[in-house]
Formats: sequence, C-alpha cells, structure tokens
Amino acid sequence: MGLFDAIDASASGLSAERLRMDVTAENLANAQTTRGANGGAYRRKEVVLQERGEDGFASVLGTAMGRASASKGVQVAGVAESQEPMRKVYDPGHPDADRDGYVEMPNVNSVTEMVDLISASRAYEADVTAMQTAKQMFSRTIDLLR
Repeated sequence: MGLFDAIDASASGLSAERLRMDVTAENLANAQTTRGANGGAYRRKEVVLQERGEDGFASVLGTAMGRASASKGVQVAGVAESQEPMRKVYDPGHPDADRDGYVEMPNVNSVTEMVDLISASRAYEADVTAMQTAKQMFSRTIDLLR
C-alpha cells in the first residue's frame, strides 16, 4: 500500500457520498412531481456504488507474487431508477388524473430519503476524518525523519 492510498480511498468516498447526497436531494425535491420530462411521474433514483480496485500491471504483478491487492476506494457504477411501483392517489380535480380520478405519484418516501441523507452525511464525515487522520500520520512521520 502506497503512501497516499489512504487519502485516495477517502477522496473516492467523499465523491461518492456527495453524489448520494445530491441524488437524495433531487428525490426529495421531486417527491410531488407528477409530470416529468418523460411525461410520467418522477421515479426515485438510487446511486449504485462498487469497489474501485487496482487494474493494470501493479495488480497483475501483485497477484502473481501472491499478494492480495488492496481496494483503492469506491466508485460510482451508475445512477439507477427505482423499479418500485408508483403510488396512486385519488384526486379527480388534478390535471394529471386518469379517467377514474387517480393520480400516479412518485415512488419517493420522504422518511427513507431523510435516512439516506443522514447516512450519506455521516459517511462523508467519516471520510473527512479518515483523510485528516492520514494527513496527520504523514505529517508526524515527516517530523520523525527530520
């Protein structure tokens, strides 16, 4: 593991958690949107994360030498729309109501979104703390070498 791998891993986590918070905020903002760009109700979005590993010569050499390759953080695999069913609300006066008077509402639950927002925020704080700790360790190591 290199000198700056801890900072790289924390930085990748910061980027991923920031995107999670942005997507969660978008979900909350569109919780009542019944007509989106596609013509239908807004669909909840979810960030899909995956492990970011080494690829290339260093990884192949490490595997050949019997060393386990360490993860280098996380990366965003994509942003997917939730496939949960939409809610139906009876509101015959709504401009988007069907002939039976039901309006298709987004599949966004504000409580779930707030829990996701708190989770992403805490993970972001943990990544900042890990980055600060690594920085302090590097600083103290340099001080010892003087």
